[in-house]
Amino acid sequence: MLNEKSVLITGGTGSFGKMFVKMILARYPDIKRLVIYSRDELKQFDMAQSYPHDKFPQVRFFIGDVRDSARLRRACEDIDVVIHTAALKQVPTAEYNPDEVIKTNVGGAQNVVDAALATDVKIVVALSTDKAAAPINLYGATKLLSDKLFIAANNIKGKRDLRFSIVRYGNVMGSRGSVIPFFIKKAKEENILPITHRGMTRFNISLEAGVEMVLWAIENALGGEIFVPKIPSFKIETLAEAIAPKAKLVVIGLRPGEKIHEEMITASDSFNAIEFDKYYAILPSTEEKEKYLKHFKAKPVAEGFSYNSGANTQWETVESLRKLIKTCVDPNFEPLK
Repeated sequence: MLNEKSVLITGGTGSFGKMFVKMILARYPDIKRLVIYSRDELKQFDMAQSYPHDKFPQVRFFIGDVRDSARLRRACEDIDVVIHTAALKQVPTAEYNPDEVIKTNVGGAQNVVDAALATDVKIVVALSTDKAAAPINLYGATKLLSDKLFIAANNIKGKRDLRFSIVRYGNVMGSRGSVIPFFIKKAKEENILPITHRGMTRFNISLEAGVEMVLWAIENALGGEIFVPKIPSFKIETLAEAIAPKAKLVVIGLRPGEKIHEEMITASDSFNAIEFDKYYAILPSTEEKEKYLKHFKAKPVAEGFSYNSGANTQWETVESLRKLIKTCVDPNFEPLK
């Protein structure tokens, strides 16, 4: 699928970007170019040590910010596929620095759209978040706006052979700043785990599964869809028990903009949502639903259906979480006694 193609990933030095590059190079050895676009020169330098030019001539590092439209357009020249992951993602940070987050998450998304329209890009897949569904925090609101920009971009592509699609998923195991590495560190240092609410739940997906989903979207998307994976949830107390069963749990209260349960498909989305195999898809309009149903061999979801981490039918257990942490986060992990 990507052999002899050129791919650019924005925010390519992040957790997803590193896994994406690793899996792409293993699966598509004849990829023409794989461009890592990000603004942090140190992260690029560190990542480049794993991909020396003499062994990986197809890997390129491109310093740039998604806020810089001219630089982004230059980076998109002769690119076939763009994966857009660059964003400011920390919920509390976004609440206190809204203008900066809007510039990156919304302005940056529009710049990606404009760069794709101005060059010969064929496919754009943007990463979204469960927080974009019925958002109550600024980060989620900016990602909802970003989603809307990419969906609407399909209406202005004209006769270009170009499609824009979105993948939306929840908590990524072991990603930078996520709860599992934080809990492991706190348990080791203090044997105390701060939790915001005892009833809190979250969706759970591995970095590998996230990359697989993006690759699937590259190959199968028609354009305009928001793809949502069928994945399990975990309870925050179950996670705490999996990591440090004897640690003291301290309830610290909800942080600004934080939800008890996450949602990826709202009841209002159900009228435009379809279901198939491992995924759901929220469609851009009901008018074209039949086209998508036929293409994906899908069925409509029931009216009023919502996909919520607290009402999920799939759940991680203490043992499954321990196995996943060992596989996806830290191979040397052992529960703290």
